[in-house]
Formats: sequence, C-alpha cells, structure tokens
Amino acid sequence: MNAEIIAIGSELLTPFRQDTNSLYLTEKLNQLGVEVIFKTIVGDSREHLTGAASLALLRTDIVIFIGGLGPTEDDLTREAVADALQLELRRDPEIVASLERRFAARRYKMTANNSKQADVIAGATVLANANGSAPGQWLTGKYEDKEKIIILLPGPPHELAALFEEQCIDRLRAKLPAQSIATRVLKIAMIAESQCDARIAPIYKRYPDVQTTILAGAGEIQVHLQTRGASLEVAQKRVDQLVEELEEELDEFVYSDNGDSLEQIVSYYLQMRNSTVAAAESCTGGLLAERLTSISGSSRYFLGGAVVYSNEVKTKFAGVPAELIEKHGAVSREVAMALAEGIRERCGATFGIGITGVAGPTGGSVEKPVGLVFHALAGERGTEVVQRNFPGDRQRVRWFATTQALDMVRRKLM
Repeated sequence: MNAEIIAIGSELLTPFRQDTNSLYLTEKLNQLGVEVIFKTIVGDSREHLTGAASLALLRTDIVIFIGGLGPTEDDLTREAVADALQLELRRDPEIVASLERRFAARRYKMTANNSKQADVIAGATVLANANGSAPGQWLTGKYEDKEKIIILLPGPPHELAALFEEQCIDRLRAKLPAQSIATRVLKIAMIAESQCDARIAPIYKRYPDVQTTILAGAGEIQVHLQTRGASLEVAQKRVDQLVEELEEELDEFVYSDNGDSLEQIVSYYLQMRNSTVAAAESCTGGLLAERLTSISGSSRYFLGGAVVYSNEVKTKFAGVPAELIEKHGAVSREVAMALAEGIRERCGATFGIGITGVAGPTGGSVEKPVGLVFHALAGERGTEVVQRNFPGDRQRVRWFATTQALDMVRRKLM
C-alpha cells in the first residue's frame, strides 16, 4: 500500500517554518511497509485543501492530513475533508464537554470557537489527544470504489507523534498486508553525480524491484535504495545484494554503507591507526576543525590547529616562509604544502592538513578563479596536494574543500 501526507498551514509556504512532521510519519509508515509516494503542502484555503484531498484520495491508499484541527477561522481540515468525501460534520457533545473540563482545570474561560474542535466527520473514529485540545480522526471506507484509510492528525509535533504511535500504528498494522520495506544508503565522496550514475546505472537497472534514488551534495553523493518484501529479512537480503555490487563497482569512492558521516568514518580510521591530525585553514575559516570536532571523543585524534587567514598569521602560526607566499601567492600548491607541514610539526600530529583557496564571491582572477582550492596532507612519508576548482557560492566552496580534505585523510588511512 502507498500513502500521501498533506501538511496544512500557510506558514509552511513561507521561508520561516518547515514541515518536519512528514519526515517522522514517513519513517513510521516505511517501518509498516507503506511507501509514501506524495507529500503535499497546502495553505489555509478550504477550496485548495478540498482539491488536494480529492486528488490524494484518487491516487493513494492512505491519506494523512497534518494540522488545521484547531479552533480558529483558518483551521479548515475537517471541513475540507468532509467536502471531499461528501460527508456531514456533526458536533460531538462528549468532546465539547471534555474541552470545557480542560479549560476549567486551567481556570480559563472557553470561548465559543473552541467547540469547533468537536466537529467530527460522519463515520469517523475520534482519536483522543492527551497532549492537546484538538482530537484526531480516523476513517476507512470506499472512495471511487477503492478502499481508503484517512487520518487527521494535530499539527504540533509532540501531539502528532504521541497520538500516531498510541492510536494509529496498531490500527494501520491490522489493515495492512504482511510486507516490509528495507532500505540502505551508500555515501560516496568526491565523484561527480553523472560519473557515479554512469558507473552504477547498468547495475541497479538489473534490480527493477529496488527503488534507487541518487542525491548530490557538495562533494558527496548519496544512493538511497529501497524495496519491499514479504518479510524484512527477504527485503533486506535483496537490497544488500545490490549494495554489494555497487560497492564493488565504486570501490574506494564509497565511504559509508550504514549511514555514517564522513567525519565519523575519518574518526574510526584515525583511532584504529592510533593517528592524530592538525589543521591549518585559510579559506575554510575553521570549518574543517568544526567538522572534525563534531564527533564525540574527537580529542583523542584532533590535536588542534589554526585559522590562518592573513599572510602574517600563516607565517606566525604555521611557519610558512614569507618569501614563499610572496613568490607563489597565498593560494598556491607550495603554500598549501607549507601549511600542512608546518601545522603538523608545531602540533606534533601524525598528519597535518593545509587548505588555501578562493572561496568567493570576490577575490578571484583569471589565474586563480573563485573556487580554486589547494588541499595538502602531510605525513611522515611526505606531502600530497590536491588542486580542485569547485563550483557554487562561498558556502558551497568551503564545504567542498573540507570534504576533499577529510576524504584525503580517509584514503590515506584505508
């Protein structure tokens, strides 16, 4: 079975609020073997919401509505869903009495508009909300001759999660066929999305029953794999089989197949090899150090470093000779090497990392354009340098650069 989640609220169509409830519901539905195939956000318009509800009922088996169950004029979910189903609303006196007791217990006067929360769609089961005033509703029945499950949930996340787990999961499980969804995520570093897909498409196309989704980030590709099976064991075996083939093809580009971040993987390797690292950062401004120290226990392998933005500080804290900077420029292979070697020596680390580049949007030239970054990794066996020209804005270039640096450490320790 499949599902659609409809989040209601004009605030979700602004830059200031995000729908996080649908992420929680998707996870819970996937655990039940239900695939979410549509997510919709609708503003506080009865007409638009009725249209969205009617469309969702035509194309999915389960429709879950989030929000719009409160007492105010713009809370229109009950009315719109009733319109779409061509059913009446009735005011439940028991809910009204419960609301009155709730307000009296808090010594508030209950205004008349609160009674709106007691309006129930004909045939619906009321889902009591122990954490809020607006109850949810559960409906099953035929729509256009197909069996549907319709759930109305309150919008506040703590109310929604508690209500869904206590009153919806078991109801859904009883209605659903025996099936499970298995998922895996491959994380791949420093390869272009097109190059990655060209290599793996011939493989995943041989698995039409496994849904493959490729997501590209700054220096990272994620391959999300998902399939259904009569049991979780059957489904997981199928996904795992595909993962083995993809990992064999991509080899060292894959850094995680269990959800770990690149920082976490680097942490594992450094600790396994009993190694330490220090960093001298120019254009990344401390972002590499922040990523390394985002992992608990990073003090065991990250000794420290310096943000060496000015030429004078490059010399003072990382020991880069002033004449080297003058000869080659701050953004150069030679200075990156000197940063890595200097910070390694001064911190007494196994490895030193040096990063220097042009993050933009200003400061570029024909010879050294925005996005040009030199990454150096110094160790007891010498220093390697990687030159990259990264696309994107300042934030994206900086993230690319730190990902490249982390991946250099990972590959060195593999």
